[in-house]
Amino acid sequence: MIQRRVSRLIILSAIAGGAVVVALSSNGSGRVYAADAPATVPMKIERLDPALDQIIPDQPRLEKVATGPGFTWTEGPVWIPAGYLLFAEIPTNSIRKWTPGAGVSVFMQPSGWKESTPYTGSEPGSNGMTLDRRGRLRVGGHAQRDVWRLEQMNPKAQVTVLADSYEGKRLNSPNDLVYKSDGTLYFTDPPYGLPKLDSDSTKQLPFSGVYRLRGALSHKPGAPPDRAQLQLLVKDLPRPNGICFSPDEKYLYVNNSEPKKLWMRYTVKADGTLTHGKVFFDASSDKRVGGPDGMKVDQRGNLYSAGPGGVWIISPEGKHIGTLDIPERVGNVAWGGADHKTLYVAASSSIYRITLKVPGVYPHIR
Repeated sequence: MIQRRVSRLIILSAIAGGAVVVALSSNGSGRVYAADAPATVPMKIERLDPALDQIIPDQPRLEKVATGPGFTWTEGPVWIPAGYLLFAEIPTNSIRKWTPGAGVSVFMQPSGWKESTPYTGSEPGSNGMTLDRRGRLRVGGHAQRDVWRLEQMNPKAQVTVLADSYEGKRLNSPNDLVYKSDGTLYFTDPPYGLPKLDSDSTKQLPFSGVYRLRGALSHKPGAPPDRAQLQLLVKDLPRPNGICFSPDEKYLYVNNSEPKKLWMRYTVKADGTLTHGKVFFDASSDKRVGGPDGMKVDQRGNLYSAGPGGVWIISPEGKHIGTLDIPERVGNVAWGGADHKTLYVAASSSIYRITLKVPGVYPHIR
């Protein structure tokens, strides 16, 4: 990939194989990246159950749509209805924008750590992202140790911090997040954004929590966090990470990345709190690269999650029915495209996509 400085969109040339190189003006950062047409990548599919045939096309096609230069850990992808993908590149403290046919540009930098002192760890950026039903971007601040909202889809728009502490103690590093249909925000808070994780001198909470933020949708732009609305739901997971609801919102799934590789399932009570937590699937014996991380569900209730070796597909009954073998370690996934059948995969240095038969559950934007 070739880095350019341009002031407008310029189509440069066609190259062998039909790829088109494009330069896209950035959002004031001056940094843009030449873009090749998506390249088909060889892939294997681990088929463990005939039910997978109802999900995977007869001739599946994995495409690499975006890569570097310099990407080492992409995360938190979210499809924007205007027709582009945002994703975090955590080590470079940035949120990137990939536009079909135009390539990658810097959407926001810095996106996480903004303090004057140098960040001494490896993950200074933001992490998971989602949209509320008004189409506003919600972000797990990770190294910034908060959850924040962008009031307009513009990197220079007003930022509203929704949560930054629990009972007077700073959050660890909010990681991934999901909305319930009633406007309540749920998020995980492991220590991955702290330079020394659990042993970091700035760590204030003795646990890694799963939280519920009441009134998140109606929080006024620019208002300080309403800390009384933050409710701790789970504190017995050492590394809570990915999080999503079942389509009917009867269950909340939470991943635990390590030391055990677990997918947890909780029953959601009428008041939004959780009960009956159980191990939905245990992959601790699988020694392939990767572990439970970001995840989403499709409209039939199947779970798609980062896992050992790629993207795991788990049925609503808790059966591992197949794995999409991705050539890099997977961090997170997101549904995109007009019909929400395209699964975008954030995997280390690249963003991949594959079109499936079943549409995913996408944020309800009104």
